[in-house]
Amino acid sequence: MGRIGRHVLFDRPRAAAHRHAVRAEYPGQSRRSSTALQGGHRSIRSSVDRCAIVTRAIVVALFLAGALSQVAPSTSAQAPASRAPRNAEEFEVVFQQVKNWGRWGANDQLGSANLLTAETRKRAIALAKTGESVSLSHNLITDKADDNASPFEHTMLGANNMDKYGVSYHGYAHSHIDGLCHILYKGQTYNGYPTADVNTPAGCVKLGIENLKQGVITRGVLIDIPLLRGVPYLEPGTAIYVEDIEAWETKAGIRIGPGDAILLRTGRWARRDKVGAWNVGRNAAGFHASIAPWIKARGVAFVGSDAAQDVVPSMVEGLALPVHTLLLTGMGINLLDNQDLESLAVTALRLKRWSFMLTIAPLAVKGGTGSPANILATF
Repeated sequence: MGRIGRHVLFDRPRAAAHRHAVRAEYPGQSRRSSTALQGGHRSIRSSVDRCAIVTRAIVVALFLAGALSQVAPSTSAQAPASRAPRNAEEFEVVFQQVKNWGRWGANDQLGSANLLTAETRKRAIALAKTGESVSLSHNLITDKADDNASPFEHTMLGANNMDKYGVSYHGYAHSHIDGLCHILYKGQTYNGYPTADVNTPAGCVKLGIENLKQGVITRGVLIDIPLLRGVPYLEPGTAIYVEDIEAWETKAGIRIGPGDAILLRTGRWARRDKVGAWNVGRNAAGFHASIAPWIKARGVAFVGSDAAQDVVPSMVEGLALPVHTLLLTGMGINLLDNQDLESLAVTALRLKRWSFMLTIAPLAVKGGTGSPANILATF
């Protein structure tokens, strides 16, 4: 485990990817539950006419002509410098605005999972109308690749009738859920617990993934931005803003509300299939940190994506993963990283339904910083 900058803790093997992270902290261990989260960026700039109406007309014409070979950037993405938080100081203001520390008591272990009730579960179960079930897990990747520094290990034992699994699941390859002790900020975890009282070599004394042992059943909502824009996938570095989410709500005829789990499809896995693996930790489409107040206002309980939530680079000077830090450490939202949303997107489009019953069942690892998970959507 190594330290870079003032406040960052993370895994040695990928330390080079963290040279510019100054404020967000990552609990790292030399054993399997290590983390590796960081990034780089390629921004997409538009040279469209100043008139918004003409701009939309041009985009529509290009789409109908089949000329859109890459993501058509939203107007909001053309001026990322205007979006707060832009630096560590503005980030601190947003963090204080959205944090849920003490909201559910001084000893809370669940965070935003407290928003789930018997009623929200029953409403979610009622969404299972056809009984069709879709896995959100990408098959575990056993080969090393640009987006997979820690391949899944599968070793056969005995007479090849038993086997042994090994996985360092945090990072950008394996589908997993982050526990609330996974990301640190200024020496504290979610709910203001001092890191020294939580993160130990034996595991997390508080906020371990075992707190979700009973499982999660809630309404899942797919946010399919490539479908919204008429493209197969977003280009790495594309930022998603509140207006993009609300435009999707309008298209899908849905409103995100209390207790929901939202799942952002950027088309990461579709792009990987087409162009091959790339370093997602350095260049990825994802949420901009400015979405955090909206997430809190809507009462979202879980947030997931087909990468690791954050647009990379983050567009927040001095912070590598501001979305992770705001949502997980500040608001106590478990994050669902590297979900494969391609089959889900196909099924949702066929059924014209972008909400469903979502089931999450992490491994009951006492003190775990998270867990691999085969999350299910049932329509």
